[in-house]
Amino acid sequence: MVEKQVEAVDVINMKKYFTSIIICCFVIGMSQAQTNTSQGTYKKKVLETAEVDFLMSYYTQKGDHASVTGGIGNEKLTDVTPTFIVAVPLNADDVLTVNAGISAYTSASSSNLDPFDGARSGASNRRNNEDDDKVAARATKVTGSPWVESTGASRSDIWATINTSYSHSSDDRNNIWTADLGFSKEYDYSSLGFGGGFTKLFNQKNTEIGIKGQVYLDNWNPRYPTELDSYLEAGQNLNNGFFANIDILDQSGNVIDKNGSLVWSPLQTTLVTNKSRNSYSLSINFSQIISKKAQFSLFFDLVQQNGWLSNPMQRVYFADRDNYYIGNASSISKYTSKSNTDVFQLADDIERLPSSRFKVPFGARFNYFINESVSLRTYYRYYFDDWGIRSHTASIEIPIKFSEGKFTVYPNYRFYNQTAADYFAPYEFNLSTSEFYTSDYDLSKFDSNQYGLGFKYIDIFTKFKLFKGVGLKSFDVQYSIYNRSDGLKSNIISAGFKFILE
Repeated sequence: MVEKQVEAVDVINMKKYFTSIIICCFVIGMSQAQTNTSQGTYKKKVLETAEVDFLMSYYTQKGDHASVTGGIGNEKLTDVTPTFIVAVPLNADDVLTVNAGISAYTSASSSNLDPFDGARSGASNRRNNEDDDKVAARATKVTGSPWVESTGASRSDIWATINTSYSHSSDDRNNIWTADLGFSKEYDYSSLGFGGGFTKLFNQKNTEIGIKGQVYLDNWNPRYPTELDSYLEAGQNLNNGFFANIDILDQSGNVIDKNGSLVWSPLQTTLVTNKSRNSYSLSINFSQIISKKAQFSLFFDLVQQNGWLSNPMQRVYFADRDNYYIGNASSISKYTSKSNTDVFQLADDIERLPSSRFKVPFGARFNYFINESVSLRTYYRYYFDDWGIRSHTASIEIPIKFSEGKFTVYPNYRFYNQTAADYFAPYEFNLSTSEFYTSDYDLSKFDSNQYGLGFKYIDIFTKFKLFKGVGLKSFDVQYSIYNRSDGLKSNIISAGFKFILE
C-alpha cells in the first residue's frame, strides 16, 4: 500500500510537471507571436506561430490468450490516453516541441499477476481475535482464475511520458537538424530516451534524405507472479508465508503433502538478474516527388536491444512438469474453459528470452493525387529479427475532400501477418529443457486486419476561436476495428484538435 501511495504521488508530481511545461510553452508562444507581429521579418519562419495539439484516444480489447496467465485467460483491457503537443517557434529557424501524455489503463490480464484477490497479503495473516480454526478455514477458500479479473493492485496503472525536441533549419531550408530528449514511467518500468537527426533537401526540394539515431536506456522495477514471489519470500518453504494455510492441489484435485517428495516448486528460483533494457536504433529515409501527382519514399531501420528483454510478469507452464493448483478441485478439469471461475494453476516459471535482439524493418510509401478531391496513400513494410519473426505490413488510405478541401473523409485498411518467434509455444507446450520460452501471443504466428474511417476538418484561416488569441486550425476523429487471427479483437476511437496562438 505504501509503495502504491508513493507511485501515486510520483504520477501526481509528473502531471504537475507536464502542466507547468505546457503553460510555459503557451506563454513563450504568445510572447513570440506578439514580438514577431510588431517586428518586420525578412525570412519566412519555419513555423509562423505556436501550435498546440490535443490528442485523445480510447481503446478497448478482448481476447483469450493472456500472457500474464501463461497464454490462456482474459485479455480484456481499456486504455484512455490524453496527450498535449506544443510546438513553439523560438525564432525564424528554430522550433521547440514538447510532447506530454498520460495513459490510464485497466487490464484483466495484468490484474492476475496476483489472481488470489488479496490472499497474498491476508490469507495467512491472523485477523484480530481470530482463532487458528477460522484462519485455516478462510485460507483454504482462496481461489483464482485466469478467466476472472482480479481486484489486485496490478489491475490498473498510469503510464506517463514527456518528450522535448528541438529542430534547426538552415537559411535556405535545405538542411534540418533535430535533437530530442524524453522520459516515461509506469509502476514497473522507466525509460530515458534521446537522439538526433539530420535531413537534407535538394533538387529544388523534390528530393529528401534523412538519417536519425535514437537511444533508449530503460530499467525494470520488476513485479512477479504472486506465487513465485511468495515462494522466495517464504524461503522456498510451502509451510511458511503465503502458502502456510493454503491447500495446494495436484492434477487430480488431491491436496498434496507439503512435506512430501511430490510438491510444487518453480523451475528456477533466480528471477530478473539484469534490470536494464537498452535499445539503439538507426533510421534512414529517402523521399522523392516524381510528378505533380505522385510521391514515394523508402525507409530502412536497424535496431539493437540488450538487457532483460523478457517480461517478468508473464507466466510459463511446461508440458513436462506436473501441474499444481490453488482453489476448487472440481474446476481443474475445465481449467482452460471460461466456465472455470475458481481455480488457478501455479506457474512453472516466468518468460525467459535472449538478452539481445536485432531487428530490421524496411519498406516504402507511395502517394498519388488522383484529382483535386481524391488521393491514394499506400504503405508496405517488411520486418525480420534474430528471434525468428518475419512479418509483412500493408495499408491503404483514400482521403476524399469536400467543400473546397475543408472536410476530408478517409477510409483506410491495414493488413499484417507474422511468423512465430523461435521461443514461442502455447500454454502447456513449452519444455523445461529449453533455454528460452514464452507463451506471449504477440510473439506467435498470426495475421490481422484493421478497418478504419476518419473525418477531418481544416480551418485554414482559423475563423473559430476558442478564446482570444487561440484559434482552431483543424479537427480530426477516427474509428478503427482490429481483428487478429488468434481471437484478439479491439476498437479504438481517437480525436485530435490543433490550435494556433495568434
